[in-house]
Amino acid sequence: MRVGVPSEIKPGEHRVGLTPTAVREYVGHGHTVLVQSGAGLGAGYADDVYVKAGATIAPDAAAVFAGADMIVKVKEPQKVEWEKLEPRHILFTYLHLAPDPAQTEGLLKSGAAAIAYETVTDARGGLPLLAPMSEVAGRIAVFSAAETLLKHNGGMGLLLCGVPGVPPARVAVLGGGVVGSNAARMAAGLGAEVVVLERSIPRMRELDDLYQGRILTRYSTFAAVEEEILKADVIIGAVLTAGAAAPKLVRREHLKQMKPGSVLVDVSIDQGGCFETSKPTTHAEPTYVVDGVVHYCVANMPGAAPRTSSEALGNATLPFGLALADKGLDALKTNVHLARGLNVLKGELTHPAVAEALGKTSVDPYGAWK
Repeated sequence: MRVGVPSEIKPGEHRVGLTPTAVREYVGHGHTVLVQSGAGLGAGYADDVYVKAGATIAPDAAAVFAGADMIVKVKEPQKVEWEKLEPRHILFTYLHLAPDPAQTEGLLKSGAAAIAYETVTDARGGLPLLAPMSEVAGRIAVFSAAETLLKHNGGMGLLLCGVPGVPPARVAVLGGGVVGSNAARMAAGLGAEVVVLERSIPRMRELDDLYQGRILTRYSTFAAVEEEILKADVIIGAVLTAGAAAPKLVRREHLKQMKPGSVLVDVSIDQGGCFETSKPTTHAEPTYVVDGVVHYCVANMPGAAPRTSSEALGNATLPFGLALADKGLDALKTNVHLARGLNVLKGELTHPAVAEALGKTSVDPYGAWK
């Protein structure tokens, strides 16, 4: 198969769909890989490194889309990209369609098959292609929160870790999944007081056993969330329903009751955000203030660490990408977990949660949801 890797064009995005190491694996399987000139520079990979790995360098995105059967990206396609897609294409990337009807309509109109990293599953019920970026985002969220708490960045002027005689910041993490557990780990490691609100009792037991009381856990109810956000100096939103829009756990009316200069970090922003007042921001302008509360809602937090993120994502996506390159869409017939990554096929939605979020119906061509 001819596999194409265009440059990422979303503002502030420096990751790349395939690293040179991954390219070498594809070439070793007998595939041709077209990499847009400069696609890897943001992550530290020059064109000549891709050539040594066996790739062909294409002059621009148009050449990549025209010459490839499968497009491997990181972020969701922008308008100029989905307009280049054709029915013959397989698109393999993050999509996050639930809060993005414009992209959804563009992909439906293209006729292409679109497989979303964030809805591919595994035998343990996890999301293996979302997990590595969730790990990065959870850790970056704490660094970003600590910086945002400083006075010159609009925060209350609080040092996350405190100093002897002065208590540290209190960090409330909404959700104990991959993002939440990584955020809790980093916050606790930096010396903050941490509470994780979670609805899975087994997950809370895991965190309690792992951290031996260093991280507090609390069953997540409306009352518990309301109580903890009023105590918190930092709130990290880390909730996820695969394919669906994130639930709104912090409402506008809560903000006036919170501490002035406290910080909200919404890691769920790709799925619409879990705070009612969230809206996507960029690394160039990461924050804004509503009712005295600083919001940090960067939609591609892992893009700030493109080398680490590209390698981590590449490790996770490689076996799935190779299966698609080796077998085409037939790979979905024998792998139910990869089939659950399919969001769009031949002008129809194929993921029920995505369709429900968008008020549409879905089809199930591979029996992934039976």
